[in-house]
Amino acid sequence: MGLELVDCEQGYWDFVLELRNNLRKGFIDQETISKESHYLYMEIYSGNYYIALENNIPVGWVGSMNEDIRVATHPEHQKKGIAKFMINELIRLHPDAIAKVKLDNEASIKLFESCGFKKRFYILEK
Repeated sequence: MGLELVDCEQGYWDFVLELRNNLRKGFIDQETISKESHYLYMEIYSGNYYIALENNIPVGWVGSMNEDIRVATHPEHQKKGIAKFMINELIRLHPDAIAKVKLDNEASIKLFESCGFKKRFYILEK
C-alpha cells in the first residue's frame, strides 16, 4: 500500500479543509468552515494534524485536538485500510487520544472498534 504519515505542513491545509467540508456530516460540528478561519486555526494547531500519503499523494488526514481524534479519508481511497492506518499511527504519537463518534455513524464506530477502541460512555443531550 505504500502509506506514510507526515506532518501537516501549510501545503496540505487546503486538502484538509476540502476533505473536512466535503465530509462534514460525519463530524460532530457539521458547519462549513471558511478558508480564512481554517487558516487561522491551522496556524495555531497544524502541529496536531498529520497527512496520510500513498505514493506521495495525500489520501487522508488525522489529528488529535484536546485528546479527541479527528480523521478523514478521501472518498476515492476509502475502504482500503487508510483510516485504520492513520488512527493506529496517531495513537502511537498520542496514546491518550480518544474517539468521540456520533451514535448514528456506524462506519466510524466499526472503524474505531477495529483499532481496539471500546465504548465507555454515552453523552445524553436534551
